[in-house]
Amino acid sequence: MLDGLVSLGDAYLNLLMSPTSLAYGLAGALTGILVGCMPGLSATLCIALLTTLTVKLNAHDAILILVCSYVGTLYGGSRSAILLNIPGTAANAASCADGHALALRGEAGRAIGIATSGAFCGTLFGVICLAAFTPTLANVALSFGAHEFFWLALFGVTMSGTLVGDDPLKGWLMGALGLFVAQIGQEGIYAHDRFTFDIPALSGGIALIPALIGAFGFAEVLTRLADPVERKLLEMKDSIRPRFDEVARYWRTVLRSGAIGVLTGLMPGVGEDSGAWMSYAAAKATTKEPELFGKGSIDGLMAAETGDMSSIPGHMIPMLALGVPGSAPSAVLMAAIIIHGIQPGPMMMVEHPQFAYQMVAMTTLATVCILIFGLYLVRPLLYVLRIKHSVLMPIIFVMSVVGSYATAWRLFDVYSMLVIGIGAFFLRRKGYQMAPFVLGLVLGSLLDKSLRRGLVLSDGEIWPFFTRPISLAFAVVTIFTMLLYVPVFNRIVHAAFDAIVTPLKSLVARRG
Repeated sequence: MLDGLVSLGDAYLNLLMSPTSLAYGLAGALTGILVGCMPGLSATLCIALLTTLTVKLNAHDAILILVCSYVGTLYGGSRSAILLNIPGTAANAASCADGHALALRGEAGRAIGIATSGAFCGTLFGVICLAAFTPTLANVALSFGAHEFFWLALFGVTMSGTLVGDDPLKGWLMGALGLFVAQIGQEGIYAHDRFTFDIPALSGGIALIPALIGAFGFAEVLTRLADPVERKLLEMKDSIRPRFDEVARYWRTVLRSGAIGVLTGLMPGVGEDSGAWMSYAAAKATTKEPELFGKGSIDGLMAAETGDMSSIPGHMIPMLALGVPGSAPSAVLMAAIIIHGIQPGPMMMVEHPQFAYQMVAMTTLATVCILIFGLYLVRPLLYVLRIKHSVLMPIIFVMSVVGSYATAWRLFDVYSMLVIGIGAFFLRRKGYQMAPFVLGLVLGSLLDKSLRRGLVLSDGEIWPFFTRPISLAFAVVTIFTMLLYVPVFNRIVHAAFDAIVTPLKSLVARRG
């Protein structure tokens, strides 16, 4: 434990002693807030575009920018939720009801101040959990071999069914499509061409950055130009800075929502929006004034923003320790980390033992940045809400093309980006989301190599994938998770659960 504290202290000291890193962190957080303020521009889009712009930087500074932009985007989304009643990101949807209600009463500044306080407290709570749990979980996972890595990757793809949307089948289909695209090109052991169709350019496979830009950048451009939405911006006339006693009054809400956000982040496939809604529901269930919820409740707004922001470090814990991202932005962030030469997962604490502590320091810096920008640059940042999509989207398109080409200087990468973007546009209009596709693309190589290495180690026998203790546990969880979406099996499980829990509740009630 003492070694961990020393490593954490070194990470903070190195970050604070580097003016360049501090400047990159501030710039990343500011960029994220600007993107989050504009309705429809998600954290996944922000991270994907910034990955192309930072690919030539050293790994530490590039990942610092991406982490700060991730935190900044989810925080910035509360601006449009409060002033336009349009959540900047899906995670900010729970802030619309009470935040916009306060703005309609002429208390927009107060609402933004409360949202900023909740976001700061929630992220800080999550950072503490990130520092405490990530190294421990990663050390436990060091006992994994090829068989365990196969099931871990398959479990991650299985979670694509619940990553976004309400239809798990669509999520699994997109995850499977991502797995297929990951197999294009030369395979990793014997370098045989697969699915290249005698096209030499496909031998190198589909590069990750053009795929990310196409799925989130170019597809977003086409979507926004096809369905433009403009709303009237409410004016902000009252004070922005919240009173300390007003924030301190809701300390129970902060702790409860922070814990809920981190716990939802630990569950793969449960996004930041789930942390916000579950925290909001818990606050409404425990408050003495439930009638105020939806009409301008400070408690409700504080719970929503604390819950969604604390889930960010929560998603980073399984992403770093196990290599299984829990949400769409964390999946894209993990892809960017891999691009910069660091493989998240059990081996990370062996190959890059300091990186987990660096991520804690980066997220802490991002937390401080949103507090500073959120309280002192509110009015200038609101001008971005007045930018029309017809002006913004062509700029994003140019950035997408330049970013795709600049990573490897191949025109084929631009073609890949365009094809994937057009395909993603039509798929999104049919209700298929791109996050499972990216998850399958990122985990495809790990799944393929682990399966083949496991078969080599067992001389072609498949049984070790089911007989090794950890592999068996992952297999049971993965298969059980998929079977839960079969209606008959789901009803049987719920009936069995009720048969066990109901007598226990009766017994506790009689003793009570």
